[in-house]
This record gives sequence, structure tokens and C-alpha cells, in this order.
Amino acid sequence: MQGIHQFIPTADKVRYINALLKVGFHTLDCGSFVSPRYIPQMQDTAKVLNEIDLTGSHSKLSVIVANVRGAEEACQHENVTYLGFPFSISETFQLRNTNATIEQSLHTVEAIKATCEKAGKQLVVYLSMAFGNPYDDPWDIDVAGKWIDRLSEMDIRYVSLSDTIGVATPEVITYFFRDLTRHFPQMDFGAHFHTTPETWREKVEPAYKNGCNRFDGAIKGFGGCPMAKDDLVGNMPTERLVEYFEEQGVATGLNREAFFEAMQIALEVFPH
Repeated sequence: MQGIHQFIPTADKVRYINALLKVGFHTLDCGSFVSPRYIPQMQDTAKVLNEIDLTGSHSKLSVIVANVRGAEEACQHENVTYLGFPFSISETFQLRNTNATIEQSLHTVEAIKATCEKAGKQLVVYLSMAFGNPYDDPWDIDVAGKWIDRLSEMDIRYVSLSDTIGVATPEVITYFFRDLTRHFPQMDFGAHFHTTPETWREKVEPAYKNGCNRFDGAIKGFGGCPMAKDDLVGNMPTERLVEYFEEQGVATGLNREAFFEAMQIALEVFPH
């Protein structure tokens, strides 16, 4: 929702998330504790968290934070399990996204991790622009590996490789997941892909075939990263992920009827 300019009423956000909670997903990303000046859509996250109903659901909740203050706010909510922090290997994007350099952001990661541990939460670091960037900043697997090594030294367990502008190729995805999982076996690498409707499979398959078992998606691919560039590249469509894993014989454990209902609500809630 963060990239949508038209404000989505809190009640609609709550209705949508409550529908998703009935589907059986492992985790739902349900808001952001970030400056309302930059991301006005997320200004009601605290209210949403207070109103959603986890009764009968095993799904965990995740929120995005961009600084320690946001992390402290997020940690006040008992129903939040994961805090996600966008850590870019592109200097330009990190400055644009969090108003801090990459090196400064490492200190922020350390402080947020301490805040999470104190509150019994888990930190997920999103390695933004992991597969390339539009700013001509240096990028390759060595650059990514250098920063992942620094995160590893801080005992960060969860890292999601993010294709923020949808440029990842099957060859690079294969290389990343095959090599990084081998060099950092203590880390749990996830995939946060942005994609066009035609290229989703060529991103999912090489990641899955090379050890990735944690994928982010959004119904119908709605959304994108508003801080990345002017033209949003949509998120990975959740229904395509479900389709792919069913083809592979993977038991997702999802309630298909509840999923269909959530998709219908998505079409009502999201401008399209």
C-alpha cells in the first residue's frame, strides 16, 4: 500500500489484513513505522495493529522501520513478531530511503537489533538493490557479499535479498542464492522480488531451486517501492507464488477459499 497516493481508510486496511489472516500465511507485512511526511499511507499503522484480529490465526505480523525511533514504536505492539529494516548496498538509495549512508545504517541495524532483542522481536534486514540499481552505484556479488559479511558479524539471522527495481536475471539469482547460502549457512535468506507480469517465474524458480524457502508476495502484484524511482515495478504476485509451489508439489497449507476472498477484497481496496 505504501506506494499508493490515495489514502486507504484504516477500516479497509484492517478488513483486508483480517481476511489475509484467515488464509494461513507464515507472516503478514502489515505496516510501517516511518515518517508520515515521506510515506503518508502508513501513518495509521499503530491504529491498524490495535484493530486487527489474530483470533484463530497462526500468522505472524511484520512491520517496516527506518530508524531506532520507529523500532521502539513497533516494539510496543505485542502482536508484532518481525521488524524489517531496508539496508541498501546502493549508497544513493540508502540516502534516499533512510537519509543515512550505508556505513551509518550499519550502526542503525545494530541499535535496532538491540531494541528487538530487548523486546523479544526478530529483525529482518532487507538487502535493497541487491540485484542492481538505477543510479550507476557499484554493484555485483562481491559488493553484496561484503555487506552481508558485515551483517553476519553482527549475528543477523534473517536477510531478504531484494530486487527493488525488478532487474534480477535467472543467472544472477542462481549465483546469489547458491553462493551466499554456502558462504553464510547460519543465515536464512529470503527473496523479495519485484517483477513485471511476464517475468515472475524466471525469478522464483532459480531462487527456489537454489535453496530459498522464504518468498514475499502481494496479491495481484499491487504496490512497489515508492522511494526507488519514478516508475513503480510491481511486487511478486502472491497468487503466482502459490501457483508455482503447487506445481512443485509443495504443501503450502493455505486455505484456498479464504485466499480467494482476500483477493476479492484486494480488488476493492486497491486502486487499479
